Amino acid sequence: MTYNDWFEAHAAKHRVIMDKLSHLRDDEVIKYFRFENMVIHESDFCPLYAENKKCHDVAKLNCYLCACPHFRFNDEGIDKVKDKTRYSLCSIDSKDGARYENDNAIHQNCAGCTVPHDEKFIAKVFDSDWSSIMKKSPPKR
Repeated sequence: MTYNDWFEAHAAKHRVIMDKLSHLRDDEVIKYFRFENMVIHESDFCPLYAENKKCHDVAKLNCYLCACPHFRFNDEGIDKVKDKTRYSLCSIDSKDGARYENDNAIHQNCAGCTVPHDEKFIAKVFDSDWSSIMKKSPPKR
């Protein structure tokens, strides 16, 4: 699955949940997306929910921004770094982020970063349309 395939599929799943929650205030929507609630009520949202497993080891994980608005990707490559193609990066160069590298590719590794899972951050950038928050992530079409 490419980054773009995942992005489009996730946006569709997010829209379905948001349509269901359209009667809630923004703060109630944010609370709904807490990991513990999502595991129970939205088990298809994330494959890790089946194992009751978090993607980040934090006590208060919120899943509204599964993917970060600072994540940038291009399935054809963003640029070349020496002899490797970089496919994704962090636009704020988070100190908690790292990179996966092999002989010819570089991918951003966000496993150590919790920025998008913090409810204060989510409230700051909140939009009921996840794709709008994430508009800078995929390449322009």
